[in-house]
Amino acid sequence: MTELAKKRPEFRNINAFKDLTTYRLPPAGWVSILHRVSGVIMFLLLPFILWMFDTSVSSEISFAKFKAVFNIGVGFVPGWFFKLVVLALMWAYLHHFIAGLRHLWMDVSHDAVSKEFGKSSAVVTLVLSIALTLVLGAKLFGLY
Repeated sequence: MTELAKKRPEFRNINAFKDLTTYRLPPAGWVSILHRVSGVIMFLLLPFILWMFDTSVSSEISFAKFKAVFNIGVGFVPGWFFKLVVLALMWAYLHHFIAGLRHLWMDVSHDAVSKEFGKSSAVVTLVLSIALTLVLGAKLFGLY
């Protein structure tokens, strides 16, 4: 065997059960994965979003029913569960929007695309989406 054949790097597949727990993703990787997750959440909960919009703007009576769902609940599902679903939707929208702006900025200004910018903008995206979700979630749960 030649020297060149011996020194080639070895590439191996990542085992989902063994290696994935110890694999360290960079912040940009987390933002990319969460961007896809947030899109899926918004897509799957689209009927709920449409129901919320329709019920809240149809009439005063339907708006009262809408408020009762979040305060009391429906059937065996308590109101706080609906608030958690809305909180997840808020995070999904905020994260998807901020990450989308990040990607748009990287597409527009090719000079800004670097490893340092990718890491710093990913951290800003994560912090902003979580911070805004916490602020809006505090309002949703009546803390202010």
